[in-house]
Amino acid sequence: MVRIALGQLNTTVGDLEGNVDRMTEWAVRATDAEADLVCFPELAVTGYPPEDLVLRPEFVQDNLEALATLARRTAEGCAVLTGFIDRGDRGLHNAAALLHGGEVVARYHKAKLPNYGVFDERRYFEPGTDACIVEIGGARLGVSVCEDAWAPGPPFDAYARDRTPLIVNINGSPYHRGKTSERLDVCAARARETGAWIVYVNAVGGQDELVFDGGSMLVDPSGGLVHHATVFTEDLLVVDLVALHGGRTWAVEDGREREPWPQGAEEVYRALALGLRDYARKNGFREVLVGLSGGIDSALVATLAADAIGADVVRAVAMPSPYSSHESLEDARDLATRLGIRLDLVPIEAVYRAYLDTLAPSFEGSAQDVTEENIQARIRGNILMALSNKFGGLVLATGNKSEYAVGYSTLYGDMAGGFAPIKDVPKTLVYDLARWRNARDEGTAPIPQRVIDKPPSAELRPNQRDTDSLPPYEELDPIVEGYVEDDRGPEELIASGFDAETVRRVVGLIDRAEYKRRQAAPGIKITPRAFGRDRRMPITNRYRRNALG
Repeated sequence: MVRIALGQLNTTVGDLEGNVDRMTEWAVRATDAEADLVCFPELAVTGYPPEDLVLRPEFVQDNLEALATLARRTAEGCAVLTGFIDRGDRGLHNAAALLHGGEVVARYHKAKLPNYGVFDERRYFEPGTDACIVEIGGARLGVSVCEDAWAPGPPFDAYARDRTPLIVNINGSPYHRGKTSERLDVCAARARETGAWIVYVNAVGGQDELVFDGGSMLVDPSGGLVHHATVFTEDLLVVDLVALHGGRTWAVEDGREREPWPQGAEEVYRALALGLRDYARKNGFREVLVGLSGGIDSALVATLAADAIGADVVRAVAMPSPYSSHESLEDARDLATRLGIRLDLVPIEAVYRAYLDTLAPSFEGSAQDVTEENIQARIRGNILMALSNKFGGLVLATGNKSEYAVGYSTLYGDMAGGFAPIKDVPKTLVYDLARWRNARDEGTAPIPQRVIDKPPSAELRPNQRDTDSLPPYEELDPIVEGYVEDDRGPEELIASGFDAETVRRVVGLIDRAEYKRRQAAPGIKITPRAFGRDRRMPITNRYRRNALG
């Protein structure tokens, strides 16, 4: 029998000492559970992804010294498999090290380096060429790292030829909707190809725009899911393999039952909460600030913040203008009361009038337009940033993906802030998340029903509605998804049934708004193609596919 602990750990990029401390503690837990091996995620020593820290020689050296420290600290316990940066003859490697008896007893260099979406590994690393088979508890075990498992080939082909019975795959696999089922499909395919059991260990936690959701798992040679860890929380899953060469009796050593992985709105909500919590915590913010308008977006962000980091450290600010409705201010107060968060009232009418008076000579002869609307948004952004400067809180921008896509947002106004939690959340999903969150509690729903029911409006001019400027979100969001996430051209979208005029208008808005998105705060990635991290388009760009004859 071999007993393996899957150490689903939340590390922090650059915190070498802290990451080693955590792994040491967890190795003790695994040893106390009589595990033969504890496995930690990809680049767990450095945190993932370390990005251009890798280009600093002193960082690489410090990471090697941290690995040696971890080996010494765990010398008396079970073997440890963890991710680190290794130096090789041809450059640096994304690597895994097997530690035992105080030493590094085996090293593996990642063979497949992803260079798409959020991944940039060829910028930093050289690919490995050799498989790595080690013996643990009398069983042969193959080592692999993340992308190695996502397609046939090395090192899995070598493990198949060798008939290696057990393969560990350590990961820093970021979340997007539905990713857990994708990972299971990948592990199942490699298991069937190799005839091996697959131990899949993933990271958990937030790192800037990325969320790592965990979901570590054990897959049998037929591709079946045998055991799995939690998602969005740290977990130590300890499993036994009995009669490795043919037996199929596995057990969860700690005896705990794990809940099924969440789906739908719950999955996304938990990802957003984790990403926001870790961004605030890991960057040392003790308080967050939210401009509370009485609308659905700011209501959802305030609720997320209260859930993620605690109602006592959420400071909401209502900043009514001459065009703010009485109902919106009531809804903001109602939401704050339900959540138990602080609400400051800072009216902006006097400041707005002062702006108009100051600009009157320059604006003379010009009709009012979107300029006057944007002044109100920028006043609010200035107030929030002033409070941030004074008290050190993190300002949360409340824009959603639909608005960022088409530029329905104001630079240095509602886009102002240090973090944008729902930046990758389409407007229609914002409503789904609000409804799910309200249904979660048996007591008082946090978001007033009127906030969900009323037509969305920026309230920057009399009787304004979002549909004055945009198609209904039920029409807009599928076009944004097709053009942005699926890279479908305008003609293809039109051919699939979307209204031609609406498609051309929306695509034009998306293309023209790139300069705004480039200046937006970072936000949590929850779709396969998020603005900024995944989709990197040139600002200066004259290519217009729908303009070709």
